[in-house]
Amino acid sequence: QVQLVESGGGLVQAGGSLRLSCAASGRTFSSYGMGWFRQAPGKEREFVACISGTGGVTAHADSVKGRFTISRDNAKNTVYLQMNSLKPEDTAVYYCAATLYGYGSSRLLYNYWGQGTQVTVSS
Repeated sequence: QVQLVESGGGLVQAGGSLRLSCAASGRTFSSYGMGWFRQAPGKEREFVACISGTGGVTAHADSVKGRFTISRDNAKNTVYLQMNSLKPEDTAVYYCAATLYGYGSSRLLYNYWGQGTQVTVSS
């Protein structure tokens, strides 16, 4: 089992940057594919990015491609989401998630979820 704790959210102006972190418990972090999802008020939770256990493969949603970058440091049991050129439509609660079943964009793949961190982008 793994526990996930996100941090790094906050209020930023449009065009600014934030880096989210997700710290995981446990000794087998590299066995987990990791994902970032987000949920805006009144909307469904949507895929943002994912990364394989080794970090060798990543994928990003079209809406964030070229602006956001997912990465991980297995020595620190941490996954990151670097967010640049933020837009007001990026405002949401951001969640990290872990899965033992590879990696991917479907919420159904992920067994473990963090509590979320709020990102607010002002215009």
